[in-house]
Amino acid sequence: MDTNLPFDAGTIIYLDNAATTFPKPEAVLQRTFEAYTRFGVNPGRSGYDLCLLAGDLVVETRRTLTSFFGGSDPNRLVFAANATDALNLLIQGVLDEGDHAVSTTIEHNSVIRPLNHMARDRGVEVDFVPVDAGGRVDPRAVAARIRPNTRLVVVNHGSNVIGTIQPVGEIGRLCRARGVTFAVDTAQTAGVVPIDMRSMCIDVVAFTGHKSLLAPTGIGGLCIGDGVEIRPTRFGGTGVNSIHPYHLDEYPYRLEAGTGNVLGIAGLRFGQEYIAARGLDAIYRHEMALFARLQGGLEEIDGVTLHGTTRLEDRLPVLSFTLAGRDPAEIGTILDVEHNVAARTGLQCAPLIHRQMGTEAHGTVRFSVGPLNAEDDIEGAITAVAAIAAQR
Repeated sequence: MDTNLPFDAGTIIYLDNAATTFPKPEAVLQRTFEAYTRFGVNPGRSGYDLCLLAGDLVVETRRTLTSFFGGSDPNRLVFAANATDALNLLIQGVLDEGDHAVSTTIEHNSVIRPLNHMARDRGVEVDFVPVDAGGRVDPRAVAARIRPNTRLVVVNHGSNVIGTIQPVGEIGRLCRARGVTFAVDTAQTAGVVPIDMRSMCIDVVAFTGHKSLLAPTGIGGLCIGDGVEIRPTRFGGTGVNSIHPYHLDEYPYRLEAGTGNVLGIAGLRFGQEYIAARGLDAIYRHEMALFARLQGGLEEIDGVTLHGTTRLEDRLPVLSFTLAGRDPAEIGTILDVEHNVAARTGLQCAPLIHRQMGTEAHGTVRFSVGPLNAEDDIEGAITAVAAIAAQR
């Protein structure tokens, strides 16, 4: 396979950070690669030095992330392949026939599809609460859907389509008062805005590593609060008590089977160091300053429609737009081929919010700002969209 790229990746204006953050900070890459080079072995399986080093890395990453999310027990920080994998562990491990679940129309398919499968295949009832025109869900509307048999409320913290941040603290307090497990999909928010399970009354955080936590692809997980029990749905080796004929009940082994992603876990660990050194608030302010210019520049282009809210408060640096008379897929191709701008087009794996916005037929063009974007990227993207609009 020819791995020589026909372009210099450094010349690309990359505005698809909601899909995955790129590039990763050089310090994170270097330390992750160094750790994997030194002790990229199977952790927790043997007593030799390299295995112990790998095991220490896993344990320390559990501790660091548990603290980062405001959790209480590092053993209840469970690694998975990504947020989708983690949400499947949660949804399939909590819900059963006769149960009811509540979610929203701004969810990603990582929530929508598992819930739909549980409804079709297991007899679970599901309600998707509509969001308002700006993409915000009313916590009282969520609470109004809770029934005696409601077992789970799961909400997307930040939209990957229009960037709206949901009032998860308010929703969490209402769920806590009613004794319902509250889970939050933080795929877009972890590493950008603060998340505190205690103050927000969150029972389970689902996260992915490859976005704003700055790790490689293929790593994510759940941070599970005390008292929440998730039924295992996969079984196998754990490296612990191998004589036992069944999968272990205790966390984290309860939800982890087989060899973990040591490279991904190392990326999470050193991504945490980068975030701590730069500062979560500083990262967010940097991204939103660039985003404000991006949104303002696009608003001035004739024919551009911005979808969802244009407010900058309670917002991630993510926007969706359409251009009158042009298919979003075509715009994405022109951005790439003629202007070296990387964007996401289509439904962004979130069909319900597109249906609500009226963009279900063709979707939108999405720009999303990341921690390593600069002012030149934003000006280049605005210039590119203006040039495309002028071709009509």
